[in-house]
Amino acid sequence: MLQFGEASARRVETSYLTPDVVEQRRQVIAALGLQRGESVLDIGSGPGLLAVEMAAAVGSRGRVSGTDISPSMLALAADRSIPADAAPVEFQRAGVDALPFPDDSFDAAVSTQVLEYVEVIPGALTEMHRVLRPGGRALVLDTDWDSIVWHSGDVPRMRRVLAVWDEHLIDPHLPRTLLGSLQRAGFDVERPWIIPLFNVGYAEATYSGGLIPTIAAYVTGRGGLTAEVIEAWAADLRALGPAYFFSLNRYVFLAHKPG
Repeated sequence: MLQFGEASARRVETSYLTPDVVEQRRQVIAALGLQRGESVLDIGSGPGLLAVEMAAAVGSRGRVSGTDISPSMLALAADRSIPADAAPVEFQRAGVDALPFPDDSFDAAVSTQVLEYVEVIPGALTEMHRVLRPGGRALVLDTDWDSIVWHSGDVPRMRRVLAVWDEHLIDPHLPRTLLGSLQRAGFDVERPWIIPLFNVGYAEATYSGGLIPTIAAYVTGRGGLTAEVIEAWAADLRALGPAYFFSLNRYVFLAHKPG
């Protein structure tokens, strides 16, 4: 799988600052309906951007905790500034299968782009269910990588690159089974929906513009993809200019722990 060292963590942070992912976070926070004074858990908190924004939503009487297994991500999160009127935020190193919190600790829990990296989904969802209070909300967002539409001047090469890129995940098609997995873990699930990431015309400061170097770093040397092949792949995409086209779906599931 993809390992989040310092360089890859910085690339993720850059992509999370693009307007595409800023809008994704806005929709996630709105869907959670966070109230002042609530306690929230961000599972797989990455560089900490969502955790800090949720801290502002719940205010100084609230509480936000974040967990991640990557020391590089935790270092970025720890350096993030917290607004004066926001909740305190703590970050801990922990996996989704063993959350270091008592039962019934949180009003809401969120996991964005995390579970597709997890081998044992039932265990992760059981832990999320355990730490939520009765009536608590859980939001899970993941990508089905078959939803990607990415225009290229060399379609066979693009297919090869994306096939190798799929290997960075445990399950690149996780959303297809998430509804049943959440229900079996004891959640009541609302109707899922999609947040699209859609870029037309090449720009570096977009989600897909930042995804190009992340994919390039991972796939080079795998599956017969040489550095020369990947350099040509990236150059082709950037050269498309106004003809550049990228679309990818995030699948969102909002669930409740029965009261």
